[in-house]
Amino acid sequence: MKALYFNITVPNYLALQVLGRISKKYYFEGPFATVSLKDVPEPKLPNQDWVKIRVRLCGFCGSDLNLLMVRDSPMASPFTSFPCIFGHELCGDVVETGKGVDTCTVGDLVTVSPLLSCVPRGISPVCPVCAAGRPGNCEHFAEGAFAPGLFAGICRDVGGGYAEYMVAHKSQVFPVPKGVSPEAATLSEPFAVGIQTVLDNRPEEKARVLVIGGGVIGTMIVKAIRGLGIGCTITVVEPAAFNAEYVRRSGADHVVPGGIIDAALKMTGAVVYKPMLGERIVQGGFDRVFDTVGHSDTLQQALIVTAGSGVVSLVGIGRTITLDPTPLWLKVQAIKGCYGYAYNDTPSGRKHAFEIALELVQSGRVQVEDMLTHSFPIEGYRELIEVSMNKSAHRAVKTAVRFV
Repeated sequence: MKALYFNITVPNYLALQVLGRISKKYYFEGPFATVSLKDVPEPKLPNQDWVKIRVRLCGFCGSDLNLLMVRDSPMASPFTSFPCIFGHELCGDVVETGKGVDTCTVGDLVTVSPLLSCVPRGISPVCPVCAAGRPGNCEHFAEGAFAPGLFAGICRDVGGGYAEYMVAHKSQVFPVPKGVSPEAATLSEPFAVGIQTVLDNRPEEKARVLVIGGGVIGTMIVKAIRGLGIGCTITVVEPAAFNAEYVRRSGADHVVPGGIIDAALKMTGAVVYKPMLGERIVQGGFDRVFDTVGHSDTLQQALIVTAGSGVVSLVGIGRTITLDPTPLWLKVQAIKGCYGYAYNDTPSGRKHAFEIALELVQSGRVQVEDMLTHSFPIEGYRELIEVSMNKSAHRAVKTAVRFV
């Protein structure tokens, strides 16, 4: 089968530090490229609790771009192993099941939670975090039956979705309900991220919410808030006109191209003070802030415009962040990390974020299918990467590899 592999060596890394300044294409073209298309054997079931899936679609995530351009924090390296088949936003058809599988049958269209937590790794008893229903924050991502890897797509032993076939543990597999298209099912992973982010920092009714970044995850946060029926006011900061247009249609009340502090002044009636030196500081502001960019400047401004006792959700993450903690101290704020998905209490019982995502799409309360604007065959992966690097120029929201 054909599969898209990621690999990096020390000589390649050093060469790309120089060549990458000349052209980003060196990361995916030429002798130092970190990605390559290979013919490899189809994967086999690791044991009888696993499922084999023929992939239909696999979305290209911002984290995939960071991986192939070697932009991830070194602190995450103990939870990654390569060479690996990457890609983790997918749907496909079940073609084989082990005898212990009771979550799906051959022929089912499914989507996959890619997390390689305690249960897929065969670790028993599971860690306290997994036992509490939060496999996305497992303590054993580098232990158990497989090589280190937070999720399928960055694990040497468990291939991701940029391949014709992949395998997944039964606990990772979610059948796609009738009426949900393969395109929408493929987007259940980023939508589940948006849902979990909102549930972990749920705004109160009539709260003033700020989302920094109107890309895929920022838009999914907006869609999640609206789909969950939370009656708050949402302001999104997004400089790209095409993204701004789409996130406004997705339910944002206000979209501004920049000027986060000015937005707080206008949208919340906050009072702005100018110190003798440095950045302005705000009293009042937004009750909940979701930073999907995760750079020093965006997180700093998030703290500045967050109201007293407010919470900033750090959804995106760059490398090293430097901050002036004065607003955090002065306004008794909290910064909360957001990663992965969990099981959540709902009026109809305890449900995984993937289940909530699929139900909201099936009910028609949320539309995600139209976000998938561009798809490419696996052989066209270079074009996929180029479009993903320049989304505004191509009017692209979400891109994907399409096998079927």
